[in-house]
Amino acid sequence: MPEARPPAAPTVLRVVLGKRLADLREKAAIGYEQAARALDVTHATIRRMEKAEVGLKLPYVEKLLTTYGVTDPDEVEGFLTLAREANRPGWWHRYRDVLPEWFSAFVSLEGEARVIRAYEPHYVPGLLQTEDYARAVLRAGSPNAPAEAVERGLSLRLERQALLTRENPPLLWVVVDETVLRRPIGGPDVMRAQVDRLIEACAMPNVRLQIMPFSAGPHSAMYGPFHIFRFEIQELPDMVCAESLVGAVYFDERDDVSTFLEALDRMSAQAAPAHSTEAFLGRVRKEI
Repeated sequence: MPEARPPAAPTVLRVVLGKRLADLREKAAIGYEQAARALDVTHATIRRMEKAEVGLKLPYVEKLLTTYGVTDPDEVEGFLTLAREANRPGWWHRYRDVLPEWFSAFVSLEGEARVIRAYEPHYVPGLLQTEDYARAVLRAGSPNAPAEAVERGLSLRLERQALLTRENPPLLWVVVDETVLRRPIGGPDVMRAQVDRLIEACAMPNVRLQIMPFSAGPHSAMYGPFHIFRFEIQELPDMVCAESLVGAVYFDERDDVSTFLEALDRMSAQAAPAHSTEAFLGRVRKEI
């Protein structure tokens, strides 16, 4: 039976709370400096609060609401309830020993998104990896990590995959470079099992997998992997996570997101159509 959908992720709720506080501040015609004086903090701290870069302490939320002229007890309590939920650790918090802060935000966004679009030039997307393939990828990425840390990272990755089979799962739409299928990871048996897993995923109603073949030539996103998250929550804009060797950068400004979205749209049109992916994978499997 599919898992019930969990409540909104804490990092996502911090974004919602920050945007609502920013709206109240702007409606009250109060600048960053004036809001900062009310809390005895710097204006940069107010900016970070509104951008969900830091947690929001309940006394800070109360003081800001007073400063912005919010006096209705029910409205105040609604904000405080949201702040409490936003500060509550997510399920992934128990993996904090192997989970970098930048990826904690990624897991939160991933868990609340209604649509996840991505380009992956190097590896099979984490949500579609088999256990053996994922273990080999994690070992390659952290060659000096102890075996226990690799297994902890593996458990986190496998637990993340539950969102594809939960009730009301997100749509996962990924363009994968052919390089991903040609790079041997973990040996032939591991690769065959991984291709089989991708073939199974093609039959899932909420998964759309496209292959960018070598024959397609260059394309508009040959810089590295990225994800685009789209949400049902009104305050949340589309967000992009662009990964690098040492972390990730998150974008939510409309112009930035549009650049990634337009590139991915062009790639989706250039790549092999999704209905042909299963046949493409079948051919690759025979060659392994």
